[in-house]
Amino acid sequence: MHNIVNIHEAKTHLSRIVEQAASGHTTIIAKAGRQVAKIVPLEPAIRAKRLGGLQGRFEVPDDFNAPLDHDILDAFEERR
Repeated sequence: MHNIVNIHEAKTHLSRIVEQAASGHTTIIAKAGRQVAKIVPLEPAIRAKRLGGLQGRFEVPDDFNAPLDHDILDAFEERR
């Protein structure tokens, strides 16, 4: 969704236009009836992943990498 405003209206209501952009709306700014600029919402910033964020919240069993039982492996591979 977008709306078109003239440059005077954009200067007068810049705070409102920025709030609208933050909520997902695009505004096109026109000068003398010609579209010259666009204010668009930013993509959400991707936060850097922090290693060890779940440390202490669960325990990995000692047999984590042990081979699966044949029954379980057959179920995964759809062998019956």
